[in-house]
Amino acid sequence: MQFIDFDKTAAYKKLAGLVQAAEGFDFTALLTAGRIKNSLVPMAGGLTYSWAAKRVDQAVLDALSALAEEQELIAKYQALLDGEIINTGEKRRVLHHLLRGQLGKQVIHEGRDLGAFYQEELARFSAFAEAVRSGKIRPSEGKTFSTVVQIGIGGSDLGPRALCLALENWAAKEGKRRLRAAFISNVDPDDASQVTASVPLDETLFVLVSKSGVTQETLANELFVKDKLKKAGLDPGRHMAAVTSETSPLAHNPAYLDSFYIDDFIGGRYSSTSAVGGVVLSLAFGPEVFKEVLAGAHEADALALKPDLSANAALLDALIGVWERNFLGYPYTAILPYSQALSRFPAHLQQLDMESNGKRVNRNGSPLPYSTGPVVFGEPGTNGQHSFYQLLHQGTDPVPLQFVGFAESQRGDDVEVDGSTSQTKLKANLAAQIVAFAKGHTPGHIPGQASGGGDKTKEFPGGRPSSLIYGRRLTPAALGALLAHFENKVMFQGFVWNLNSFDQEGVQLGKVLTKKVLAAKSGGGSGDPALDAYSAILGV
Repeated sequence: MQFIDFDKTAAYKKLAGLVQAAEGFDFTALLTAGRIKNSLVPMAGGLTYSWAAKRVDQAVLDALSALAEEQELIAKYQALLDGEIINTGEKRRVLHHLLRGQLGKQVIHEGRDLGAFYQEELARFSAFAEAVRSGKIRPSEGKTFSTVVQIGIGGSDLGPRALCLALENWAAKEGKRRLRAAFISNVDPDDASQVTASVPLDETLFVLVSKSGVTQETLANELFVKDKLKKAGLDPGRHMAAVTSETSPLAHNPAYLDSFYIDDFIGGRYSSTSAVGGVVLSLAFGPEVFKEVLAGAHEADALALKPDLSANAALLDALIGVWERNFLGYPYTAILPYSQALSRFPAHLQQLDMESNGKRVNRNGSPLPYSTGPVVFGEPGTNGQHSFYQLLHQGTDPVPLQFVGFAESQRGDDVEVDGSTSQTKLKANLAAQIVAFAKGHTPGHIPGQASGGGDKTKEFPGGRPSSLIYGRRLTPAALGALLAHFENKVMFQGFVWNLNSFDQEGVQLGKVLTKKVLAAKSGGGSGDPALDAYSAILGV
């Protein structure tokens, strides 16, 4: 297996030669019912991926398939599953897939079977969640827990929060929800203050999440919460659990009801299917619901091993993204879920993609001469249509779009207005936007004739590429499949670009300087005049 820079491959040169033809695609003629039907790729969890509105043809697909073979993407994925050291910067394995099931070799580290360890932790926090939900574990006599609040930041917040929000309506409809879930992440005291003021403290279980056990923001928020509990006459030890590593200061600590463990092979932004997401999801909705999320993710992980692009949506999505980033010159990607349940999913994908592939050097630390990860942003439809879609339709820079939609709402609670239900209106908007972005519009234009002058302010250039992921309903299994799809997409792109998708050195410098600022409060300054000047302006 070889790790080589993308521009050194034969496929790179082949793809570069296809750009001019692709830029001349006419979606008005190209986007036919037949193309749409033939573009469908099955996914896990009952989902389907469609690339019909992407700027690709068979020649591009063939070249992308050749790229996958040349860069040995499936082999590298299998090596990751087998426990090889893929995170070269930190000399670590990458094992978030193992949380969902075994797809590779047995992974042994320092005499421990890590697959068995992850399953043991799953069983432990599942039992804990059941005990809390049944009232066996109580905050005090006569009380039961009604609320769970997760305290964490970054990967300890974004993914779990997105998943909890995604399942609220489904769980309410299915009668699964028992505990209300809330989150504290920002070190801004207004965050913790607002959340603690909105929950019944005497019925709230706080889950502290920090793999290292020394995350500054998280520990500050823990002390904030403990202070609130003490002032309310409550014992913090009966209201707190921890998720951490076995080597952290939080481990095996009697100050918590219990502690659950992950290790250094589970990266923060990939930790939603570990105890980081599993504890809060199991408390809120039940362990069986979390296990459905795991099953959907595992099914997606298995499909990602298929070498055929027509059967591997994650690989195809990744390769089309590389085509758009490196050859069509698109530096952005918009995630547009037409589902309110996925309102925080774009925020999670921002971290997943931009922290993973926002790198300028390869696995060996050498500068890369080509572009890597895109800027990711998004908002649920139809809200985004009344916000940034103006730029997407008529701005100077085309932005690839990733739509997600479902045939049915989660609750099924709806009303008919002007001959259609709200869910039908939502789906109609989604279909309309895909075609509008692709085909555009010229005022006064008659098909088959040359375009006239018209009002240019009302002209839509079209040619704005998009993909669609859709399913019948957003269920826990579909949610797990969606999560794993994007995790695997990002992984494959990192392999193409020959970078390390699993470290995050870019977040460290700010932390170091913050410590210098805080240490300088004791006198003498930080040694950096600019740092001291900004600190003075802000009243540090």
